[in-house]
Amino acid sequence: MFPEYSDLISSLKAQDADFERKCIEHNQLDEDIKQMEKRVGSDFNPAVKELKSRKLHLKEEIYQILKSHG
Repeated sequence: MFPEYSDLISSLKAQDADFERKCIEHNQLDEDIKQMEKRVGSDFNPAVKELKSRKLHLKEEIYQILKSHG
């Protein structure tokens, strides 16, 4: 996620617990989605769709934080 910000991401994770929590949650959602798609096999499943929506929201929040520091 955002390789162009890798140094800033590392720095913010070390300094900002809320930012780190958002990154961890985003990565966990990504893993949960992959596992559900293996079992369910479709992103049309409402549960998968909800997880993808939460993941996208977190990604947007993370990006806004990165832009404000970059």
